[in-house]
Amino acid sequence: MRTHRIAGAALAAALLAGTALTPSAFAAPPAAAATAQAAVPFTSATAVRAADGGHTLSWASPAASVTVTAVTAPDATTGVALGTAPGTGSLTVPAGTLPEAGRWYFRLVPDGGTPLVVADRSLGLESARNFRDIGGYRTTDGRWVRPGLVYRSNKLNKLTDGEQQRLVSQRLTLAIDLRNIQERLDAPDRLPAGVTYQVADVVSLSHGIRFHDSALMTLAEALAAGLFSGSSDLGQSIGYPFMVNFVGADYAFRDLVTAVANNSSGSTVFHCSAGKDRTGWGTAVLLTLLGVPRATVEADFLASNQYTGDPKAVELSWLRAAFDEVDHIYGDFDTYVRDGLKLDAATVQKLRDKMLTA
Repeated sequence: MRTHRIAGAALAAALLAGTALTPSAFAAPPAAAATAQAAVPFTSATAVRAADGGHTLSWASPAASVTVTAVTAPDATTGVALGTAPGTGSLTVPAGTLPEAGRWYFRLVPDGGTPLVVADRSLGLESARNFRDIGGYRTTDGRWVRPGLVYRSNKLNKLTDGEQQRLVSQRLTLAIDLRNIQERLDAPDRLPAGVTYQVADVVSLSHGIRFHDSALMTLAEALAAGLFSGSSDLGQSIGYPFMVNFVGADYAFRDLVTAVANNSSGSTVFHCSAGKDRTGWGTAVLLTLLGVPRATVEADFLASNQYTGDPKAVELSWLRAAFDEVDHIYGDFDTYVRDGLKLDAATVQKLRDKMLTA
């Protein structure tokens, strides 16, 4: 997003109201911790698609051997057999080995233990270059975020007919738009027929101009932190903490998590304009809820620099400013989820049950 997307709205609101909002005394109970699961026998696994359409797969596992099958859906069990390799190894799939498909997934089956499905995160949409899967990450308890269920993206107003068909092939049924009303009017989504469209406007004032902590203090502290970190965009340094402090943003991110958890009919995509700031924090919230380590969350955030082709699209200090605001206002992330986003334990568990390997 541009600097004025969040920071501008938040600053205007800050000048109108500097009062703090006291968290509700009737907050939902803490989100239940993920139950212990049998360890998945993969400590790392990736699939990278080359420009020519070939793939390079790599993985690490205590298994003696891993059999690899290419499939066109993440839940498929049969497909194109690609061979067997050591438990920790790699496999190259040259261009032309596999026929054209909306997306290829790779089913890694160890000689003992639970199979794992991986895929290149990008769907290769030229009109939405930051459209990518948030799955394929390992959690702190050894599980994995399932691919093919939830995608993050930049705006979807220029999808071609072919790109729309690719989304249909990935069973897309829900699109969640985090943009403000002017952005939505200027560049409305162009989605396949049958996809439900939902707005979760991060800077909406429909819930009033309210903050959890002094808006003017947040502004001053964010400016100081941005200057200290050498931020290339002080507007962004300000905007990220306000995504945590501004009450209207709580509604948007709660709606995002709830919609993802409840979509049982197919896959979901959520997006803003550039797919890196509002979408970046939304992704950080989802992945953290799923138990993905902070270092991995940060790496996913920084990947926008690669996918957008702009090495300065995002800076790590911006994301860390949002997490710092969480700690400042709530003390920890779980309390932010409970008292800020007001997500109940049942919704969080539903999200985990849906998106994590067993």
